[in-house]
Amino acid sequence: MVRAPLVNFRRFQISAPWPLVWIVTVLFLLFRVAVAVVRLAVFVVRHWRAWPAVALVLLAADTYRTHGWWLHLLAAVVLAASAGVWWWRGRDSFHRHVALRAVSVWRRLWVYRRQWHEVMSLCGLVKKYDGGEVVPRLLSVRCSYATDELVLRMPKGQNPEVWHKAARDLAYSFGTRHCRVFSTRRHPVPHRTGRLAFVLRLIDRVRFRDRPRHVWLVFIRRDPLTRIVAPLPVPARPDFTALPLGLREDLAVYCFRLLATHVLIGGATRMGKGSVIWSLLRSLAAGIRSGLVRVWAIDPKGGMELAIGRPLFSRYVDDDWSRMADLLEDAVARMRARQQILRGKARVHTPTVDEPLIVVVIDEIAALLAYLPDSEIRARITQALGLLLSQGAGLGVLVVAATQDPRKEVVSVRDLFPTRIALGLTERGHVDLLLGDGARDRGALADQIPLSGKGVAYVLLDGQPEPARVRFSYLADDVIRDMAATFPAQPDTQPEPVVQPAAPKPRASKGQHVYRPTTASKQGAPLLPPSLLNALDLNPSNGSDPR
Repeated sequence: MVRAPLVNFRRFQISAPWPLVWIVTVLFLLFRVAVAVVRLAVFVVRHWRAWPAVALVLLAADTYRTHGWWLHLLAAVVLAASAGVWWWRGRDSFHRHVALRAVSVWRRLWVYRRQWHEVMSLCGLVKKYDGGEVVPRLLSVRCSYATDELVLRMPKGQNPEVWHKAARDLAYSFGTRHCRVFSTRRHPVPHRTGRLAFVLRLIDRVRFRDRPRHVWLVFIRRDPLTRIVAPLPVPARPDFTALPLGLREDLAVYCFRLLATHVLIGGATRMGKGSVIWSLLRSLAAGIRSGLVRVWAIDPKGGMELAIGRPLFSRYVDDDWSRMADLLEDAVARMRARQQILRGKARVHTPTVDEPLIVVVIDEIAALLAYLPDSEIRARITQALGLLLSQGAGLGVLVVAATQDPRKEVVSVRDLFPTRIALGLTERGHVDLLLGDGARDRGALADQIPLSGKGVAYVLLDGQPEPARVRFSYLADDVIRDMAATFPAQPDTQPEPVVQPAAPKPRASKGQHVYRPTTASKQGAPLLPPSLLNALDLNPSNGSDPR
């Protein structure tokens, strides 16, 4: 059997411009070499972090060939002694620049890179295209004392919602229990000052540019929120944009922004709502004593929670529904007065001693809005709260309220709270009701917080759509009493009620009779509902004469 020749030379018997063929071939080879050089340069620049290691390995090999192994031993002894002195004199900087970076390299190679393709495939994060697989690319691993932060690039055809749904699978696949997914950069752009600020800003513009296809995964190696957080130090002057209230998952201090916002705290009973309130009051304690902050407190539970810190409050009510309504209406009056002062001058109130920040703290707002037996007082409270929540944030009259049930039919003014904190909740649906639609899918598992995790909550940080997990500090009763005795509030004079002039009584014309009920009829119980009496001006409690 005769096989066909591999190359049919008879086809080349025709006349061909051989110089042109050689020129095209040489140009093609030069082009391929140029492409290879460019790819090598891109690879070297992309892996610039490995340059020192490569240079060190080459230097070590050349030194061993020239001088032997004893010079390596001497260098190792000198490095170990230098590291020991560094650790002794500056332990924090040594951990930050040496220990944590070594841990990052080790976990990148052994924990994540070694099983990256397997985990991505089993979690359903690998895309199929043109008969092959497109795997998410791991860009960097950065370790802290408690977390591993991974930066990866999603393949085309994916969005961060896919990673939110696979967060728990990823956590258990890599040997942890918690995985937090962030679709935006977790660290803000630094503020540059000095002579090189312009150059550094240009570098930051490229370094911190928006990368929609990048996703940040934070794995919790050891959960620092399982331990009770001790009370934090009282700031000498409260910063209303960054009040220290507790710890985050990465052991950073959680700073809360109170300026120009209202706060709704939601959580089941015995899940730590008091920890949030007392942590907030502790961060404001110095301002309370100086008069920069005035706290008005309402405790519908008869003082079981807030009465222990009574000296911290300029005004306090816990036993009279009518006085609670009066306090909220006085807050509305203060807000109206500031509107007249700030109109056309400023859009956000700046707290001063003469015009302090007024914080209205309500321990259980559901008791005022849904469970109050007196319908008239309940209507007054609902109206006053609606005005405060819709207009008081920019005027320095803020509301901090807590509730056990965040449903709309219970807390009718829920949507007027811009800032919300979700402690341990009893139902799965309460998470989205409190933090917004889709919050649970983005990682806010507030319904899975155990009873031992009192004070653990999910909050929304500025500039991040994903909730963060924090634990607020716990203040014992003795600490609260000592804080109240050390930082007492200045007394707040209650404004005198404005007496409205009585409307003139109608006069009867000739031949016309005006009906006036007797005194007995005014004192008797009305036969009609109050709403109909008000419409007919027959309600004697409104201070006007009936028609």
